[in-house]
Amino acid sequence: MTYTDKTCREFTDLLASRQPVPGGGSVSALVGALGAGLGNMVGHLTVGKKKYADVEDEIRECMDETDRLREELLELVQKDIDIFQPLSALYGLKAETDEEKARKDELLEDALVSACRVPLDIMKACGKAVELAGVFARKGSVMATSDAGASAILCKSAMEAASLNVYINTNSMKNREQAAAMVSECEEYMNRYCSMADEVFEYTVRKLKREE
Repeated sequence: MTYTDKTCREFTDLLASRQPVPGGGSVSALVGALGAGLGNMVGHLTVGKKKYADVEDEIRECMDETDRLREELLELVQKDIDIFQPLSALYGLKAETDEEKARKDELLEDALVSACRVPLDIMKACGKAVELAGVFARKGSVMATSDAGASAILCKSAMEAASLNVYINTNSMKNREQAAAMVSECEEYMNRYCSMADEVFEYTVRKLKREE
């Protein structure tokens, strides 16, 4: 059974325990999937309504993309768990000879790259979901405006949480050039999408307060 097949209570019980997984990365992916799901709900409450007929095709396209992102993020919940376990094992691996130490370093470097790649993928998917939340907020049903804003801010939080896994793992990488490239990619997502999420949230607040 994958972790996404567990009940909400089972998942959170494991999360709150001493078990190393699930952790911050997998939770980030789950929060992102929840955010994308909220955006898609706005779409479902929009299509088929005469009031929104002129934007229906665009909304349907956004729904298709958020569905894809939601599935991707759910897969990344399990993927983050799967890549953490071998990394954790490697830290505890004994290496006495120079050959063993070199092999351990090689394996550890590969595992660290994978441990950075997954949260970067989470950030990328969440960033796209933020973009779509903006469309849902501005063009979707006014009855679900709050959900579009919640979608954006949840995906932003998921991105911020995932970024911490990038920083902690790049700190341990010996290949500093590769580490710097991954940090740069991480910060690109942060700079682009966090401010965008804030804009969607602020727009939503203004709209709910009838200031927009």
